Amino acid sequence: MTVTRTARLTGAALCAALALVIVVWLLRDLAVFGPSAELLWYWAGDHGFRPHAAAATSLVDPLLLVAYAVTALTALRSSLAGSALAVTGLATLALRLPGLWASGVEELVTTLLSLALAGALVVTAVAGRRDEGGAAEGPDRPRTGPAVTVGILCGLAGSAWAAWELRWATLLPADYTVSRFTGGRSLLLPALAVPPGWLNAVLVLLLLAAAGSAFARAAHARPLGLLAGLLLAGVGASGVAAALRANWHTFVPEHDLYSVAYDLTAGYALLAGLVVMALLGRPGRPRRLPYRPAAALPPAPPTRRPPGW
Repeated sequence: MTVTRTARLTGAALCAALALVIVVWLLRDLAVFGPSAELLWYWAGDHGFRPHAAAATSLVDPLLLVAYAVTALTALRSSLAGSALAVTGLATLALRLPGLWASGVEELVTTLLSLALAGALVVTAVAGRRDEGGAAEGPDRPRTGPAVTVGILCGLAGSAWAAWELRWATLLPADYTVSRFTGGRSLLLPALAVPPGWLNAVLVLLLLAAAGSAFARAAHARPLGLLAGLLLAGVGASGVAAALRANWHTFVPEHDLYSVAYDLTAGYALLAGLVVMALLGRPGRPRRLPYRPAAALPPAPPTRRPPGW
């Protein structure tokens, strides 16, 4: 999807505004936790070491901050600007939607502002489209080899996280399962955190959509796959870090099969996300547009100007 220069500048400005909202909350959390790694461990899910200090942000916030920065650069310089703006806007809408039923006023205002900016991002991508008829080449698509690899990695990861979510739904009480999707005080989540069940559902949809677009080598496969790979790597890193923080190794007989399987899934998610971003970060193959015959073009000016021209 090719967009106009005005849409590119508007999309970059909207991404900067979305990033600024997160930066304000991150600075607030850094003031609470100080210059240490405790905030990183808090994002990984370890909330027990400092019970009196709660962060407002979660792991999703720094990941979205990276996504906004990359999308802003893409909007200014790449032929994939329209697809990147649309994918980032839709993902933000999906991830910020549970904040509408947040209890705090500041969190609700932040959610409403983020949703408004994300909606404007999608509208900019759609309304700023331009005709590609005069261009020689369209947005680049991923090459066949990397596209198939990305499709397989994302498909397996999406299936694995969907299976884990179904497993937790069968093990946990019904009210707690609902809270995993809607949020609740019993979960002790940060103020801006996405409920874990909702986050997994969004991640599964992103991964499966990225796998399908990669297999089809669609024009939006690269931005969609990069965003899915970023979230997948972040979630995988969180799972690996949480296991390391607990000071135990899961590849030993004392732990049950499900603990080992979950740690293997987290390790796979981290590696797969990094591989997906590495494969899709390279330029793809430009799409050739249909040839426009000369008859469809405006007539060329005369070589010699007639009298009175």
